Amino acid sequence: MSQLSPGKWGLTGFALKWIALAAMAVDHVGMTLLPQYELLRIVGRLAFPIYCFLLVEGAVHTANRRRYLMRLLLFALLSEVPFDLAVSGTVFDLRSQNVFFTLAMGLMAVYLMELRNRYPYAVLGSAALVFAAQLAQTDYGGGGVLIILIFYLFRGKMAARVLAFSAVNVLCYGGLQNYAILSMVPILCYNGRRGPRMKYLFYIFYPAHLLALYWLRLRL
Repeated sequence: MSQLSPGKWGLTGFALKWIALAAMAVDHVGMTLLPQYELLRIVGRLAFPIYCFLLVEGAVHTANRRRYLMRLLLFALLSEVPFDLAVSGTVFDLRSQNVFFTLAMGLMAVYLMELRNRYPYAVLGSAALVFAAQLAQTDYGGGGVLIILIFYLFRGKMAARVLAFSAVNVLCYGGLQNYAILSMVPILCYNGRRGPRMKYLFYIFYPAHLLALYWLRLRL
C-alpha cells in the first residue's frame, strides 16, 4: 500500500492543509468553548498527523532548511502567550507549550536522521529531541516528535507508516487520540502535488484563532 503517485487525482498539499486547519479550529472550539461536545475533539484528532505529514514533505522539498526551522521557532515564541491564554487562561504557563515547539523539534530530528555518515549520533540526537519534547511538555510531547520521525522514516512505505503511526497513538496516548488514525485516510489520498501556496496562513491563523477563542470565552 502506498500513497498516490503525483497526478491530478487525489488531494493536493493545499487541500490537506485546509482539512488540517479546519479540524484544528473545530478541536480548539471544543477545547475552549464547548468541552461538553466530545465529537469536536474527535474531529480535531485529524489535524496534528496531517500537519506532521506535511512538515516532512516540506522538509524534503524545501530549498532553505534553516529558514524553515527558524520560521517554526519564531512562531513557537509568538504563539506561546495565545496558547497559554486559550488553554489555561494565564499569560505564561510552563506546564504546556504550543505545537510549534513540537513541530520544530520534529523537524530537527528529521534533519539529524539525514546524517547517514553519523548515524549513531543522529539516532541519539533524535532520541534526545523526543525526550526534550516530553520533558518540556510541548503539545503532543515526545510522541509528536516520534510521529514526525515515522512519517519521515517510512516515507513511501504507507503500510509500515500506518502501522507505526497507529502503534504510537495507542501506546503514547490512547483514548480520544486513537481517532487520529483516521487522518491516514486523507493522507493516503495525497497526490504528490503542492497545489496553490498558502505559506503563512497556518502560521498566522494558529495564534490568531487562539486569541479569538480566549476573547470569546471571556464574553460567553
